[in-house]
Amino acid sequence: MAVTSRDVARLAGVSQPTVSRALRDDPRVSEDTKKRVREAADLLGYVPSEAGRALSSGRTRRIGLLVTDLDNQFYSHIIAPLHRELEARGYQLVLHTETTDESVAERLIANGLDGVILATTTVESVVPLRLRDRGLPFVYFNRTTAYVDADATVVAPAPGFQAAVDRALALGHRRVGAILGPQNTSTGRSRELALRAALEARGVAVDAACVRYGPFDTGCGDAAAGELLSLDDAPTLIFCGNDVVAYGALNAARRAGRAVPDDVSIIGFDDLPAASWPILQLSTIAYDIARMAREAGRLMVERIEDAPDEYAHVEFPTTFVERATLGPAAAR
Repeated sequence: MAVTSRDVARLAGVSQPTVSRALRDDPRVSEDTKKRVREAADLLGYVPSEAGRALSSGRTRRIGLLVTDLDNQFYSHIIAPLHRELEARGYQLVLHTETTDESVAERLIANGLDGVILATTTVESVVPLRLRDRGLPFVYFNRTTAYVDADATVVAPAPGFQAAVDRALALGHRRVGAILGPQNTSTGRSRELALRAALEARGVAVDAACVRYGPFDTGCGDAAAGELLSLDDAPTLIFCGNDVVAYGALNAARRAGRAVPDDVSIIGFDDLPAASWPILQLSTIAYDIARMAREAGRLMVERIEDAPDEYAHVEFPTTFVERATLGPAAAR
């Protein structure tokens, strides 16, 4: 038979509610009583029930991470640091995948979560609105929406693009192409604006014929780069919405018989671990993804436990990391 808190109470000579309070380190319980209860619990091998803790505290200490595309390498690199941050604060991370129907908010609420970190929000998503109306705290990670304010960790793309453009122009690039992310995402929009602003400030216009839009995935990069490289006046440099898109662009260049960077240069965004692999050596725009994930976890716990009056919007700066996929512009 499993050991219960009542067994611990009998051995320690206290009431069952005192056992619960002592094991929660409640300040209303004396240190001597806490010591007796812990010793009794250790002796009996008692492990407090998470369900019982949830009933007594009103919290499940479970936080959801909502994502859309589990195949995207980006998300696999945020789960570990986010899990560690939440675990250190006494919370569990629960992964949820988003579908196209509008019931996702209701499913999150029904799952008994204390809060949700939204990683794949689109600008028209109803999920933030539903969560706000139902009183479930949430934090935006990477992507946001303008019509529902909340705590957020986001990337500031401008510094990285400015440095990348300066280096590209110094290498003679003027015919620039871009494979940009979905226009219904804040990340897709902010990266496009930052890239265009950096180029225009330096007197370079992006030809509409050299721009493609699509999902942040390898297939998009492959297809879009194939189209750009088939143009009569193909770009000498292709900026990609993220590293995963850039991987696809590298595949397309190889398939088209174009050497990188001799025939075409390619620049990504995110600096995922694979970008630095010797087989890729992708030039990219970088920021601290792990720290950004940890900060989202911290903001989530702070929102749950302290409910600050103001929302925190934490921006992570970007830098340009030059590797082997950027070289001098090919002669035309």
